[in-house]
Amino acid sequence: MASEDVVSERRESAVSTIVNLAEEASEGVKAPSHALLSICKSLVAGGVAGGVSRTAVAPLERLKILLQVQNPHSIKYNGTMQGLKYIWRTEGLRGLFKGNGTNCARIVPNSAVKFFSYEQASHGILWLYRQQPGKEDAQLTPLLRLGAGACAGIIAMSATYPMDMVRGRLTVQTEKSPRQYRGIYHALSTVFKEEGPRALYRGWLPSVIGVVPYVGLNFAVYESLKDYLLQTNPFGLVEDNELSVTTRLACGAAAGTIGQTVAYPLDVIRRRMQMVGWKGASSVIVGEGRSKAPLEYTGMVDAFRKTVRYEGFGALYKGLVPNSVKVVPSIAIAFVTYEVVKDVLGVEMRISD
Repeated sequence: MASEDVVSERRESAVSTIVNLAEEASEGVKAPSHALLSICKSLVAGGVAGGVSRTAVAPLERLKILLQVQNPHSIKYNGTMQGLKYIWRTEGLRGLFKGNGTNCARIVPNSAVKFFSYEQASHGILWLYRQQPGKEDAQLTPLLRLGAGACAGIIAMSATYPMDMVRGRLTVQTEKSPRQYRGIYHALSTVFKEEGPRALYRGWLPSVIGVVPYVGLNFAVYESLKDYLLQTNPFGLVEDNELSVTTRLACGAAAGTIGQTVAYPLDVIRRRMQMVGWKGASSVIVGEGRSKAPLEYTGMVDAFRKTVRYEGFGALYKGLVPNSVKVVPSIAIAFVTYEVVKDVLGVEMRISD
C-alpha cells in the first residue's frame, strides 16, 4: 500500500509539474503577442494624431513654405491673409491643400515613430537615471523629457526625411512651374536620378539640429505642464484626477509656441537647402524675368550667411506668423488626438509614465 501511495504521489507531482510548465509556456507566448499589439496600437494612435493635426492646418502649412522659399526679388506672398487669398484666387481650393497628401504620407509614419520613440526613450532614460544611488524612486524631470523628445525627433526625422524633402518641392510647385512632379513616387525617383541619392537628404543637418529643441521642447513643456496642473490643480482644472480636453489643448498650444519659435530659423534654412539643384524650379523660388537668381548654398552655414547678408536677420523668420497660427493648434490637436486614440484602443502605457 505504501508503495502504491508513493507512486500515486509521484504521478500527481509529475502531472502538476507538467501543468505548471504548460501554463508558463502559455504565458510566455501571450506576453510577446500582447506587447506587439500594444506597440501596434501606439503606432496607430501616433499616426492618426499626425494625419488629423496636419490636414486641419494644411493651407497654413503650404503658405509657410511658400513664404520661406520665395525669391526676395519677386515677392508674390506678402503675409498670411494676402497669401491665402492669392492662393485661392490663382489656384482655387485645391491649391490650399496642395502637397497635403504627400505631407500626410510623411507625417503619419513620422508621427507614429515619434510618439512611440518618445515613450521608449523616456522609459529607457528614466531606467538609467534610477540606477544612480538615491534615485531609485525618481520620476521624469523636464530635462529628462527634453532628452527623450530630442531622441524621438531625431529618429522620426531621419526615418522619413526623403518624404519631407519631396513634400517641400511638391508644395512649392504651381501650375506654371516648368518642371512638374506628378506625385510622391515621381518626385522621389526624379530627384534620385537627376540629383543623386544624397539630394534626398539635402538639408538634413539643420533639420536634425532644429528638431532637437523643437520636438524636445514640445514633449517637455506639454508633459511638465500637465504634471504641474495635476499636482497643483489651479482654478479647479482637475476633475477625477484628469485634465479636460480643453486644458490639454492649451498645454499643447503652449508647447508648440515655445518649440517652433526656438527652432524656426533652422526650418527656414532646411527648406531653402531642399530647393537647391531643382531643375526647372517654380518661379516662386527663382523669380521672374531679370530677377531670376539661382539658389546656391554650399552647406548649412553658407545658407545662414547668405540669407542674413542679402535679406537681413528677419528672413530667418519668414512665414513665422502663419506657422504660429498653424503650429499652435496642430501640436495641440496632435497631443490630444494621440491620447484620445490610445484610450479608445485601450493602450495601457501612458506617455508620462
